[in-house]
Amino acid sequence: MTLHAPLDDVTPSPPQLSRPIDIARWCAAQGWPVHPLAAGRKTPARNCPACQAAGHDPAGCACLRQGRWCHGFHAATVDPELIDSWWGAHPAFGVGVACGPARLVVIDVDAHPTPVPDRNRLLPGIPIDPRVDLAGLATGFDTLALLAALRRAADPAADASTLRVRTPSGGLHIWYRAEPGQTFLCSTGSSSSRALAWQVDVRAHGGYIIAPGTRTQDGAYTVVGECRVPAPLPRWLAQELSRTGHVPVPAARPPQQTHPIPPRARQAVVGAGGRDGKAERLLHRLLADIEACASVPQGAGFTAKLNRAAYTAGGLVAGGYLSVHDAETMLTEAAHHARPGQEGRSDKIISSGLTRGSTRPLYLQERS
Repeated sequence: MTLHAPLDDVTPSPPQLSRPIDIARWCAAQGWPVHPLAAGRKTPARNCPACQAAGHDPAGCACLRQGRWCHGFHAATVDPELIDSWWGAHPAFGVGVACGPARLVVIDVDAHPTPVPDRNRLLPGIPIDPRVDLAGLATGFDTLALLAALRRAADPAADASTLRVRTPSGGLHIWYRAEPGQTFLCSTGSSSSRALAWQVDVRAHGGYIIAPGTRTQDGAYTVVGECRVPAPLPRWLAQELSRTGHVPVPAARPPQQTHPIPPRARQAVVGAGGRDGKAERLLHRLLADIEACASVPQGAGFTAKLNRAAYTAGGLVAGGYLSVHDAETMLTEAAHHARPGQEGRSDKIISSGLTRGSTRPLYLQERS
């Protein structure tokens, strides 16, 4: 495989801004709520003593109403008076940007010298054929480039149309803007539950990102290239984030079907609807076929029906219609309900079907 080339053309950002207070003002002018970071560090400035008690709830904290910066990104603001007050009193504070309120999705590419995991953990939900030569793969730059290549898309790390920020450790923050109505969740690349790729973190709703121009004890966060504006999140990346569980699961609504589906599986199906509901209807039919086997102990074609459902679900996962976790939950709940006592056999069918289906992304035609 071709490894990612080192980035060059690194310039300070925001342009000619060196004081944290000016960086905070600049970010707020972009519509990005900001909050203080501890001087020289990547973590939020400490809460007041009253807010450091265990179990203290930010939602009911009086500090936020009184204009104090307690609770990190929960206190983020674009209010010029608060910004001047906070950084005026503490000029060494760094600047954090709350991603959720700013509708930011930042792809955080790491370049840490850590051992490379098994190939099946490099791209969650995507099996990498043993014939693929991974010699030289070492960082998140490589896994992100591999994911983009598999999706026949441009490598985001080389996307000069959006704001990119080099980190002191040699990583890269790739800033994108979510479309109205889109919400994505944070993750770490090493997570076993929600992750985009090994050594590739996601900063989005429920998290924050260090503002360009901020300096820590390890160095400065500097912009790569000329662009200072986050571009819209590419559609293929939005689909990948959905596939890997970065989209909040909506509240379940009662399905229209003949055969009942267990509650957790029903919730997963509702979250996989697609824009016009075709994915949801397809999954309902497949799960209903599996569920119907509960009333027929033998001769119902259970194995074939479960295998077909798992294969289809794998294609929908690869197409960005639902996450791996939701697919496994949906299929497992339905199969275990239909064939109690055969859980091990059902799980093997599900795993095999999902793996094979994920190699052939399924894109359903949607009404415009």
